[in-house]
Amino acid sequence: MELELSLANLSKAFPADLSPDQKARAQTLFLKKLSLKAHAFYGGKMQTLPKAGVYGFNWFNVWYTPGVSKVSTTIRDDNDASFALSNRGNLVAVVSDSTRVLGDGDCSPPGGLGVMEGKAFLMKYLGGVDSIALCVDSRGKDGKHDPDKIIEFVKMLQPSVGAVNLEDISQPNCYKVLDELRESCDIPVWHDDAQGTASVTLAGLLNALHLAGKKLSEAKIVFLGAGASNTTIARLILTDGGKGENMIMFDTKGSLHAGRKDIEADSRLYRKWELCQATNPKRIEGEAEAIKGADVLIALSTPGPDTVKREWIRSMAPKPIVFACANPVPEIWPYAAKEEGAFIVATGRGDFPNQVNNSVCFPGILKGALAVRARKITDGMAIRCAHSLADFAKARGIAPDNIVATMEETEVFAVEAADVAMQAIAEGVARIEASWQEVHDKALADIQVSRNITKDLMAAGYIKEPPKAMLEELFKEAIAEVR
Repeated sequence: MELELSLANLSKAFPADLSPDQKARAQTLFLKKLSLKAHAFYGGKMQTLPKAGVYGFNWFNVWYTPGVSKVSTTIRDDNDASFALSNRGNLVAVVSDSTRVLGDGDCSPPGGLGVMEGKAFLMKYLGGVDSIALCVDSRGKDGKHDPDKIIEFVKMLQPSVGAVNLEDISQPNCYKVLDELRESCDIPVWHDDAQGTASVTLAGLLNALHLAGKKLSEAKIVFLGAGASNTTIARLILTDGGKGENMIMFDTKGSLHAGRKDIEADSRLYRKWELCQATNPKRIEGEAEAIKGADVLIALSTPGPDTVKREWIRSMAPKPIVFACANPVPEIWPYAAKEEGAFIVATGRGDFPNQVNNSVCFPGILKGALAVRARKITDGMAIRCAHSLADFAKARGIAPDNIVATMEETEVFAVEAADVAMQAIAEGVARIEASWQEVHDKALADIQVSRNITKDLMAAGYIKEPPKAMLEELFKEAIAEVR
């Protein structure tokens, strides 16, 4: 067996005698094993390269001293000139304290570097945006994680970057960090786990409901998990026309409703308390009872595969929509949900149909915010991005196994960027103005350049291929472990 480096037909490469559950587990095992080996092979995913040329020795005197003195004094007199005279205008800091890395919890400050570098990788390749991974130690003298340390770090950092992407910060600290920085910083501060996941989930939901012949304003929606992602998803759905009386959310202690005194008493959980007041007026307590007759189940909770029960899916309304988005393993395997009657199943993984993952959102929305030098990313901009993504997919055709655009569709990021930029201008948070076409064309050109640079480095051998034998060995190991 020879496994192609593209991994395009990975799911079809497993032996026919493996059960669907074994294939799903083997696929996850293989990808984890390969990720560890590939990161060691390359020594991480990112590097720094010049974007200006050296045409002779004196060009060093242009890029550095004495010539660069004029750049410093120009920016001193007009700080906004830094967006044009340095890479600040196309640079995002990916900031994390690594306290909630994917489904693995607190991984220690440097433990988040793999994910943050991955974010930077996707931002550059998909959106033509430069970024740097910055994992910080937010622990105080008592050993507890202090959100104020992250807030102070980002405030000190903002003169060097055009935007900040917060990532993998545990709740409740994530709420305070985002909300305070959104208001106090003069550049966009965006929490991708919350706002990014919410945008792409809303996009997928809009198209799934369209295919099912249902309306957002009438759909009964149940949420499993009440972390930063799901609470923001619920908030955007409410803002975009969903009805609170049709929505029920569960955390580890039960359903959210106005009688949850434990949430009301904890001022750090103000976002959850807002949802307690806005949803579940009947105070339905049980998960099975809430899911019965529901049109939509959105799960971002404990990784599965048995977190969501098969009988729950059977009890849902006709043409049920299931978003099982825990990482690295969804709350229920897509094949199992389908067997129980699910009409549409989405996960956060790219190796299953309908990847509802923020990777198809954040490169575009950040590119759009940077294009007009926005001071913040508002909920209106996030919702506009969701509709941009949904409309793009609908225009090229959607189906139950294809509800949103994928990372392979290059132009979607340029379209998102242009739509988001127009929303920023309309809401008055942009420093400069540009036309939709100008933003679109510049974004698309930057994306093409970024992808071509990577391809050229691969073709020239500066980025070397991992050995095929390594892939095949790891693939065989994964199969053996699930037999």
